[in-house]
Amino acid sequence: MIHFFKKDTKKSACSLKLPFQTDIHSHILPGIDDGAPDVSSSIQLLKGLYELGIRTTIATPHIIADLYRNTNLTIQVALDELQLACANENMDINISAAAEYMLDEYFVNLLNQNTPLLCVYKNLVLTELSYATSSENLNEMAFACISNGYQPILAHPERYVYYHTNYSNYGLLKDMGFLFQVNVLSLTGYYGRSVAKLSKYLFDNDLVDFVGTDLHHIRHLEMLQKRESLALIQKYIGKKIYNQFNDF
Repeated sequence: MIHFFKKDTKKSACSLKLPFQTDIHSHILPGIDDGAPDVSSSIQLLKGLYELGIRTTIATPHIIADLYRNTNLTIQVALDELQLACANENMDINISAAAEYMLDEYFVNLLNQNTPLLCVYKNLVLTELSYATSSENLNEMAFACISNGYQPILAHPERYVYYHTNYSNYGLLKDMGFLFQVNVLSLTGYYGRSVAKLSKYLFDNDLVDFVGTDLHHIRHLEMLQKRESLALIQKYIGKKIYNQFNDF
């Protein structure tokens, strides 16, 4: 993790802020997945996050077998490039990197090969599922992850619409050992009404362990910057403190 000091300070354009200062889920590293395509885009997104109150950001590029087969090396190279750009911009923000692992055969192979996983904190590893269909062996993959010493965080559980027909599915996911990270944009209806409804259900029932922006591009940032979005996010998060890692 690296910390840069900003020489020039100016008042934020946002009168409302995100109610957390650490973002554990974003795709701001340049050119290695479906997030920021280049360094200038990364800097633009980081400046937007800073104005929203984010002071620490953990980039989590995708690792997906048939699409983004990133490695610890490719992620580190992109992180180094972005950190250098931030130093040149005198940005006062902490930047580190982990990964968002698709729970697929490639992920199981990484575990079987004892490949060190990139964690957001200690042994906390961010994972995701296919949006198209549920996994038939999800319980086995969760068990394999935990057996190898990792604590899986399920990214945006509210976005897997095949679970929406029965909310008890979320209890089953918890029983498998998953912690939940909800995208704050889900509350705004950005991903659709059913996703918004489910995200509110998770907050209302105290099932949310972490929050994140899942920031990919300027459209995400613009939605986060809206006053009504920030007000809604603050309403559901309330005074609860997320992403402090005090209990891990």
